[in-house]
Amino acid sequence: MRRIFWIGVGVAAAYYGSKWLRRQREKLTPENVAARAAERLGGVMELVRVSVEEGRRAAAEKEAEIRTSLGDRPPTGPPARRSS
Repeated sequence: MRRIFWIGVGVAAAYYGSKWLRRQREKLTPENVAARAAERLGGVMELVRVSVEEGRRAAAEKEAEIRTSLGDRPPTGPPARRSS
């Protein structure tokens, strides 16, 4: 009776172990790794984009405030972009 029990335990362990290994192998395929990395990077890039836009807006507001305090007329268009 003990042998049958341990054979059953071994078969169950082999079945669930192979299932787990298949899932891990699927997660680590190059396509899935690349997709997960792109998904995470997309969120970071959105944060950077929003931060840059906010910085530009704040700089334009401050420039307008300074120009007004100095008596100059405010610029008529959006701030000029500097190329790097």
